[in-house]
Amino acid sequence: MKKTIGVLAHVDAGKTTFSEQLLYHTKTIHNRGRVDHKDIFLDSHEIEKQRGITIFADQAIFTYQGSTYYLLDTPGHVDFSPEMERAIQVMDYAIVILSAVEGVEGHTETIWQLLQQHNVPTFFFLNKTDREGADINRVMSEIRSNLSDNAVELTSDFRKENMNEMLVEFIAERDEQLLDTYMETGYEPEKWYHALKKLIKRNRIFPCFRGSALKDEGVREFLDIVDHLSDTSYSSKEKFAGQVYKIRHDTNGNRVTFIKAFRGSLRVRDEVSYGGEANQVTEKITHVRVYNGVNHVNVDEVTAGDLFAVLGITKAEIGDSIGETKKKANFEMVPTLRTKVVFDPSISTKEMIDCFQRLDAEDPSLQVIWDEYFQEIHIHVMGVIQLEVLKQIVKKRFNYDVTFQQPEILYKESLTTSVEGYGHFEPLRHHAEVHLRLEPAPRNSGVLFANNCHANDMSIGTQNLVRRHLFERNHNGLLTGSALTDVKITLLTGRAHPKHTSGGDFREATYRALRQGLEKAENILLEPYYDFKIKVDLDDMGKVLTDIQQANGFFETPKTEEEKAIIVGKVPVATFMNYQAELASSTHGKGVISLRFGGYGRCHNEAEVIQRIGYQKGSDPQYSSNSIFCAKGQGFTVPWDQAENYMHCLK
Repeated sequence: MKKTIGVLAHVDAGKTTFSEQLLYHTKTIHNRGRVDHKDIFLDSHEIEKQRGITIFADQAIFTYQGSTYYLLDTPGHVDFSPEMERAIQVMDYAIVILSAVEGVEGHTETIWQLLQQHNVPTFFFLNKTDREGADINRVMSEIRSNLSDNAVELTSDFRKENMNEMLVEFIAERDEQLLDTYMETGYEPEKWYHALKKLIKRNRIFPCFRGSALKDEGVREFLDIVDHLSDTSYSSKEKFAGQVYKIRHDTNGNRVTFIKAFRGSLRVRDEVSYGGEANQVTEKITHVRVYNGVNHVNVDEVTAGDLFAVLGITKAEIGDSIGETKKKANFEMVPTLRTKVVFDPSISTKEMIDCFQRLDAEDPSLQVIWDEYFQEIHIHVMGVIQLEVLKQIVKKRFNYDVTFQQPEILYKESLTTSVEGYGHFEPLRHHAEVHLRLEPAPRNSGVLFANNCHANDMSIGTQNLVRRHLFERNHNGLLTGSALTDVKITLLTGRAHPKHTSGGDFREATYRALRQGLEKAENILLEPYYDFKIKVDLDDMGKVLTDIQQANGFFETPKTEEEKAIIVGKVPVATFMNYQAELASSTHGKGVISLRFGGYGRCHNEAEVIQRIGYQKGSDPQYSSNSIFCAKGQGFTVPWDQAENYMHCLK
């Protein structure tokens, strides 16, 4: 049986030490490393050793009781949570490490929400029981109140033949048929054991176990429990299907694509397709590798359930499905900050762009942007620690010294009114006209497209071309030049010329139609918001509520729980991004805060931001609201507010 298990935790909960013990007990490694000794097997990158934290989601392989396990060790720091989420999507089971001293911390709740969203069955290991201040009962209470009341502690003497009465009843209460059996004939070990496995897999029960990874207490026993209570069923007899979960470049510069096989098998020299029906790409696999830490072996074939890497795939992106036309995976952890890359002018701009495009392939949350007009590289980031690490990565891998400007909030723009936009592009020997309807779309829905154009007006191929131009890039809004979002764009009609329409004409007409529509609409500025959850002593609640209001946030009616106040709500990232340190100071370290990206909402200080950014919509080199028409063999420009009088499709 093949199982992919991931280990996740809030930073410093002991996750990497726990993983090291698993590898030692399964004879994958002969000596146990320590984070403080900088010799951990999975923290193999020099930057990870220097900082003592996991940055990259690396993997190891071990066998235990006849099963093959792929172990994914994930980052615990919030700045690297996109890397963690990408690993979550290919896990069969997750192990969440909690400190028995600190308990459920802020980032723990984010991890939990992601695991639930991706339906990953989860075990808990309550670590650091040897430390002063460890309190298992308190931590179990926190798990049940903050994460799930379906958590149950299993003891080291757990066996399917001798479940204690509490566990027997706990399982029966979550399975109606089992409860009937219990009431009629009593406990039957085999039935209860299989029911427990089923309920774990369905996310109805979450087993917890205690121990100390550093002291190697309870880790082997916990592995036994995970092995007995987890199972998978992969079929190798179907057509191959897998998902890309990681991309790296090896020391020779080869693009290495990591894939989880969900069904079927794959051999060297097989051809695979990806990218969906509209943009399907087919490429041949030249090498298949199985990685264990930084080492790998070349193999001829992999089958369902395997984690492996291939060479030969050059265009696939993280989240793409391989071998089937499945929708690309969506990721919840997205950056809310943007910064400019600063580098020495003597360095070739092309080389620097190539460098960051490689990094963008490995971490698509960077969303690297080349600003042609200002000749600048911009990236999206989660926080300042990520920037410090990026600086080291660029130096070590590419030998470039770079710095970054102070990160700024990543704003977006939308509209509140429905309008029709018209664009015409007809300099001499060119011709294209496009009519669009722009409408507000639900918040955080992105850009939506509909097509009401008749084939008599534009060919199907040309209609698809307009759609492609609308989605080929982010489009600048009028207020700050930020990306347009939460808008539904409907293609109404358009026109080509049988002789004079050429490549790029419909791009020009589409962009001008979009821009002309925005000129007529009521535009609004959006900013990113956090969904927050704060837990503080009742005495601290008043100050926290005042802080939230002053930060232009809003909250639900606070709840009380054992002399604690629990406050949830939304607040702008701009006003709350540094609040964690302030809360720790004002509550003497007792306050707990969980922050998670909660989508975009109306900007709380729109006028101030617009003035500060100072975007000049008429000077944007990539966009024009005006249209170009032709008369007497010469093109002439018509301002956006007069263009409708000239449109061919309105006559």
